[in-house]
Amino acid sequence: RFQINEIVESVGLGRRSRSAAPSSAPPPYVDPEVLTDQLKDKDDRISALETQMAAQQAGYEAGYKTQKRLNEQMMEMMKRMYPNEVFPNNQDP
Repeated sequence: RFQINEIVESVGLGRRSRSAAPSSAPPPYVDPEVLTDQLKDKDDRISALETQMAAQQAGYEAGYKTQKRLNEQMMEMMKRMYPNEVFPNNQDP
């Protein structure tokens, strides 16, 4: 139990008593089941954020592709409407 509590203290999940100074208080006991639940909850939240970020990135990429296609269509229209004009050839960076 002492090692588990040391680990808990090192990652900041333990609760310290406010009535005693940390150096004089015995290490608090943390039920391993509670610690496991907290870690699982954090893992679940991280997984949800990763999924959300992946979906967001896919949306950005789809939006970029759509915008690029629209820009290309607009440039083709401009070239047909003004065949004697020279338009800059904007390439993606």
